[in-house]
Amino acid sequence: MNTQITAKIKSDEILTRITETFDNEIYLVGGAVRDFLMGKSSLDRDLIVMDENAKDFALKVKNLFDAAFVPLDEENKIYRLVLPDKINYLDITNPIENSLEKDIMRRDLAINSIAVNLRTFEVVDMCGGITDIKNHTLSLISEQNFEDDPLRLLRVYRFQAALGFELTSATVHAVCSLAHLTTKPAVERINAEIIKLFGGKYADKALINMDKTWVLEEIFPFVKELKQVPPNTHHHLDLFHHSVETVKQIQLLYEEASEEVKSHLDEVDFGGASRLAHLKLAGFMHDIGKFSTWTIEEDTGRHRFIKHDDVGAKLAAPILKSMNLSNKQVNYVVSMIKNHIYPSQLMSAPEIDFSSSAGEKAMMRYIRKMDDNVIDNIILAKADRLSARGEAITEEMVANNLSNLDRLLAFYLRIRETLEPLPILLNGNDVMKLLNIKPSRELGKIMDALHEAQLSSEVTTKGEAESFVMKNFSSDKA
Repeated sequence: MNTQITAKIKSDEILTRITETFDNEIYLVGGAVRDFLMGKSSLDRDLIVMDENAKDFALKVKNLFDAAFVPLDEENKIYRLVLPDKINYLDITNPIENSLEKDIMRRDLAINSIAVNLRTFEVVDMCGGITDIKNHTLSLISEQNFEDDPLRLLRVYRFQAALGFELTSATVHAVCSLAHLTTKPAVERINAEIIKLFGGKYADKALINMDKTWVLEEIFPFVKELKQVPPNTHHHLDLFHHSVETVKQIQLLYEEASEEVKSHLDEVDFGGASRLAHLKLAGFMHDIGKFSTWTIEEDTGRHRFIKHDDVGAKLAAPILKSMNLSNKQVNYVVSMIKNHIYPSQLMSAPEIDFSSSAGEKAMMRYIRKMDDNVIDNIILAKADRLSARGEAITEEMVANNLSNLDRLLAFYLRIRETLEPLPILLNGNDVMKLLNIKPSRELGKIMDALHEAQLSSEVTTKGEAESFVMKNFSSDKA
C-alpha cells in the first residue's frame, strides 16, 4: 500500500462516492494514478471494473452523477462519463480478456500502467512505473504494443513534453525502429497528440528528441527544409533549431508573464486545447517560408528572406488543413505566421513617435487588425527576437526590441476593456448598389480595402465609407 496514493484516493470525492455506493471490484489505472503519485490532481479517471459488464456499471455511475454517457468503443467496452461540471471525466471499461495483468501489459508506458484497487488500496505495479516516476524516466512496456497502435510513438513524446522525463535506451530503440509507422493512425488521433505535445512545458525538448528518432520528419516533412538553412549574422542557430528555440522562448515568456497574460494564453478557445499550445505550434512553424525565399547577397553575403512571413502563411494553410484542424485553428496559426514580424516592425518605425497621437493611432490600427490575438502575436514576436542572436545582433538591439514590444503590450492591456468592435459602415449589398456591380472577387477586394481604411481611421462614418468606395472603385477607377 502506498500511503501517498491512498491519501489522494480517499480525498477524491468522486472516487469515494463511487466506492461508497457500489460494492464492485474496481481499479483506478493509468494517468490518474501517475498524477496522484506525483502529487498532482487529476480530472480524468480511468476505471477498470472486474465483476460487472462495463456498460451496465457505467450506466449506473451515470445515474449517480447525472453525467453524460458517451460510448467511446463498444467493441472494447470503453465508456466515458462527462460529469455535469464538464471538467471531470470517467472512462470505464472491463479488463482485456478479463485479466487485469493482461490489460496492464498491453499499455504504452510503465508510468501509465500502475493500477490501484479502490477498495483495498493495493497497488499493482508490474512494469516498474513507480520507479520510473521516481527516476523521471519513460520506459516502454513492449515494442509490440507500439506496433499494435503506432499512436503510442507520439504519446511517448507527448508525455516527455508534459513531464520532461528522459526516454530509456530501450524506448528510443523501439521508436527508431518503428518511426515509419508514425503516420498510420487516423489523422485526428495524431493531431490530438500533437496539440497536447505543444501544450507541454517541455515541448521543445520533445521536438528535439522526436527529430533524433526520425518521428518529427514523419509528422512535419517541412523540417527537412528548415535544416538546410544555416546560421547567419542575424541567427546564431540554424533554422530548425531557431524554430525549436522559439517554442522554448514562448514557454519561458508565458511562465514569466503577468496573470492577465497567462490567463489569456490559458484560454481554451479552439480545438479543446489552450491558446498557448496553438501559439507554440505557430512558433514552430513561423519561419517555414524562409527556405523558399532564401537568397544570399553577393556583395555583402547577407542572408535574405524577403516576404517569408507571407509565403510561410500560404505554405502553412494546406499543411494545417491536411491535419484536419478546424478552420479556427488554421486561421489562428496562419495569422500568427503571417504577422510574426508585424509588431516589431511597427514599434521600430523611425518615422513614428509612439508618445504622440500618431503613435497611438498606429498601435490602435495594429490592435484592431490582430483583434483577440494581440497578446499571442506580441509573445511570438518577443520569442522570435530572443531566439535570433547572431553576431550582427547586439544586446542593445535586443533590449530595445523587447522594450518596444512591452510598450505595445502595455498599451493594449490598458485600453483593451474600452475597445468596441468596428462598426459595419457598408455591407456587401450596399457596395454593390453603390457601384452597380454583382458579387465577384472584386467585391471582396473592395470590402477588404474598406476594412483596412477603417483600421487606419481613414474612414469613420458611413459618408466617408461611401466616398472612399466611389473615389477608389467607381467604374472609371476599377
